[in-house]
Amino acid sequence: MADHALRRRRGRCPRLRKRLRESFLIVPLLGIAVGWVTASLAVWTDELIYELNARWGSVDLQDLWYLRVAEDFGAAAKIAMGTMSSAMLTFIGVVFSITLVALQMAAGQLSPRVLRLYVESWVAKVTLAVFLCTFLYTLRLQKEYTATDDPDLAVVPYVGSSLAMTLVVISLVLFVVYVHATIRMMRVTHVMDRVTKEALWMLRAPSGGPAPQEPPATVGAPLGVVRLAGPPGVLQVADIEALVATAAEDGVTLRLVPRIGEYLASGAPLFEVHGSGAPGPDLARRLRRAVEVGGERTMEQDVGYGLRQLVDIAVRALSPAVNDPTTAVQALDRIEVLLARLARHPLGRHAHTDAAGAVRLVESGPTWAELVDLALTEILLYGAGSPQVTRRVAALLDALGPAVGPDASRREPLDRQRARLERAVHAATPAAAARHHSLTPDRRGVG
Repeated sequence: MADHALRRRRGRCPRLRKRLRESFLIVPLLGIAVGWVTASLAVWTDELIYELNARWGSVDLQDLWYLRVAEDFGAAAKIAMGTMSSAMLTFIGVVFSITLVALQMAAGQLSPRVLRLYVESWVAKVTLAVFLCTFLYTLRLQKEYTATDDPDLAVVPYVGSSLAMTLVVISLVLFVVYVHATIRMMRVTHVMDRVTKEALWMLRAPSGGPAPQEPPATVGAPLGVVRLAGPPGVLQVADIEALVATAAEDGVTLRLVPRIGEYLASGAPLFEVHGSGAPGPDLARRLRRAVEVGGERTMEQDVGYGLRQLVDIAVRALSPAVNDPTTAVQALDRIEVLLARLARHPLGRHAHTDAAGAVRLVESGPTWAELVDLALTEILLYGAGSPQVTRRVAALLDALGPAVGPDASRREPLDRQRARLERAVHAATPAAAARHHSLTPDRRGVG
C-alpha cells in the first residue's frame, strides 16, 4: 500500500487562503480600502501638478498625453463623476441581486452543498470589490472639482479623472465576465464538472515524501485522549505533516479518532495517544492546533464529499417534483469517473511514519465498499423505476469491473450493488421484457 493516493493530506493547513476563499467579506472590504487610498493618492498627485504649474508657468500640462484624457471635461467633469458614482451604486445592486438569484436556484434545483461554489467564486468577489472601489473613488473625487460653470475657471483633477474613467471601463468588463460566470454556474453540468474536478484534484498524487503505509494490527492501549476543546463542528482538515512531527518530537503514536468530514460535539475525542505517558497540556494544545473544525464539510481532504454532492444532485433530480432522470444520468457519468480513480487507490486506515520509519499517526478513512454504497445506494432507491437510470448504473458497474481488477475485496461491493440493482428493477418493473430493457447496460441511459 505504498501508493501515493490521498497524499495531499500531508500538506499544511492553508488557513488564511481557506478563509479568503470561504469569506465573502474580506475582498469587498479590501476594495473599499483601495478605493479610498487610490482617490487620496490621485488628489495628492493633482495638487502636486497644479502646484508645479503655479511655480513654473512655462509647464504646459496639455503636452502631457496621459493628462489630456480628461481635458474636454471642463466644468462637466463633476457631473460625469456624479453619474459614474450613481451608476456604480446601481451596478452594485444588480450584482447583489444576481448573486441572490443564483444562490436560490442552486439551493432549490441542485443541492445546498454546492452553494460553496458561488461563495468561493473569485469572479463575484473581485467584481463586487472593483464596483465598491469605483463607487467610493468617484464619491471621494467629486469634492475636488470647483463649483463653476465656466470651463476656463474649472479646476479639473486630470489624474483623478483619468483613473476614474479607467476604473469604470474595468468595472464594465468585469460585469460582463461576472454575468458570464454566473450563467455558467447556473448550468447543472458545469456545477457537476466543478465538483468532479475538485474531487480529482484532491486525489492527485504529489511528489516527494513517504506515502501512507498500511497501519499495524494494533498500536496498544491508549495512555490518554485529547478531546475537542472548542465549539462543535465538522472536522475539515488535519495537518498530517504537523501531527507526525509533533508525535515524533514527543515520542508518541497518535490515532486520529474521527474521520475527516465527521461532525464532533464539544468534548468529543480527537486523538488517542499511545506511547510513554499521558499527553500533557502542551501536547494537547499543539495537536488541537493541527486540526481545523468548521461549520460544514469541505473538499480539501474529505474523500467522499465529492460523491456526496453528486449523489445529492442526482437524488434531487429523481424526486417526483423535478422528475429529471437525464440529470441523474449526467451525475452518474461523473460518479463513474471518481469511482474509477478511487478504485486504484488504497482506502480505509493509513499509517504515517516519521523520517526514521516509525509509525506516528494512524488515521481512518472511508473504505471502498462504503464509497460504492454512497455512490449508488440512494440513486437505486429513488431511480429504480427509471430505465434511463438503471441502464446507466448497469453500464457503470460493467466499467468499474476492469478498474478494480481481480481484487475480491474490491469486486464484492460491485457484485452486491449489481444484485441490489436487479432486485430493485424486479420490484419496480413487473413485465419481464421491461425488466430486460431496464437491466441492459447503456452509457447514455436511453438514447
